[in-house]
Amino acid sequence: MTRSVLIIDDNPAVGEALSLALSLHDIRPLTALTPDEGLAMLQHEAIDVVIQDMNFTADTTSGEEGVALFRAIREQHPDLPLILLTAWTHLETAVELVKAGAADYLAKPWDDNKLIATVENLLELSESNREVTRTRRERKRRREALQGKYELDNLVFASEAMARTLELACQVAKADVPVLITGPNGTGKERIAAIVHANSAVRRGPFIAVNCGALPGELIEAELFGADAGAYTGANKAREGRFELADGGTLFLDEIGNLPLPGQMKLLRVLETGQFERLGSGRTRQVKVRVLSATNADLKAMIRAGTFREDLYYRLNVIEVNLPPLTERSDDILPLAEFFLDGRAELGDAARDAMLNYPWPGNVRELKNAIERAALLSGEGPITPELLNLAAHVSTATRNLDEPSRETVEAALHKADGVVSRAAQSLGLSRQALYRRMERYGLAAPA
Repeated sequence: MTRSVLIIDDNPAVGEALSLALSLHDIRPLTALTPDEGLAMLQHEAIDVVIQDMNFTADTTSGEEGVALFRAIREQHPDLPLILLTAWTHLETAVELVKAGAADYLAKPWDDNKLIATVENLLELSESNREVTRTRRERKRRREALQGKYELDNLVFASEAMARTLELACQVAKADVPVLITGPNGTGKERIAAIVHANSAVRRGPFIAVNCGALPGELIEAELFGADAGAYTGANKAREGRFELADGGTLFLDEIGNLPLPGQMKLLRVLETGQFERLGSGRTRQVKVRVLSATNADLKAMIRAGTFREDLYYRLNVIEVNLPPLTERSDDILPLAEFFLDGRAELGDAARDAMLNYPWPGNVRELKNAIERAALLSGEGPITPELLNLAAHVSTATRNLDEPSRETVEAALHKADGVVSRAAQSLGLSRQALYRRMERYGLAAPA
């Protein structure tokens, strides 16, 4: 892919010298002699980096023209990397513009090695920014396509992992087969079950959910299949079970691993024939129910241990929809936090960083609780990390013996004349990996 740099300078000799230096490194130079010409070129050319002068009239040394050009470029192209060419008379102005968003500045006369290193690094940054922007656009398009095609129950998500989960859940919704939803506690498995129901052929029927882990073992069968009066102590009158209540719709069985073996046998029969008897009754009843189930347990290990029926497992697991933990879909963290906040308070930058760096062992449920607590305690100010009350977590990662030291990274950058891609290649790292180590060691690309 062609890499292009636009040089905006009223001195043709400057444009020629910079063009030559860039061309020698396979960078396509374009030149403009005036701010207006440069701005027009930005409208019609694909530019990756801009190098701009600070003065454009012979009798001006204030740098005001450079400031005006910088602001005009920033207004139209907020993410475009921009290098300022400056003389000592307006160095302070250049420094202020760097603080305002310019990528860097170079003093005249410039050093070619420093110039090329700076441009190469900014070209990499520009490429990375384009990739991030492209990815965001694609994710937004996919999200809008899913929302337009399926009923997603106003679910908040931004991650690719969640989009894949939802797409699979909605694709299998119309098939009249059992679906097993897997994933850790607190990820939102019941929401996925509700979305499967909402996109199914029985969406106009009832959606009944029962948590098999929240009921004593001796009561689960009565909950699912119903009981006649006197079937067990305290059963004073006949009661319908969840299968009867879900007839013509969907029954969602959460924590299916907690279902006792006798209940498993009855469930298998219902799945195969649609028939069952209430506890204490000899009358066979018939229902038509779409069964969805969920678990965070290792059902295969339970099968080996003899606590879960293998035939039932394969009946329930015709289609498996896996819901990843929140730590594997970090793009969902901030949108979910804003949704739970609902405008009651503002998330401070430090709180955002803390949330993105926290592993969320309790998943979405823990995130919701943390936000509720912080919103109650925040008062008038923004939410801080302290208000989130996130438990300190210790990384289990240990330093790899092959991890390059600070000195090794410095030497590689120096040898590569500050070009991060070359230094990364010599260290056997990706650019992103080297940037992370530079940040960790407090290093910048050398001049």
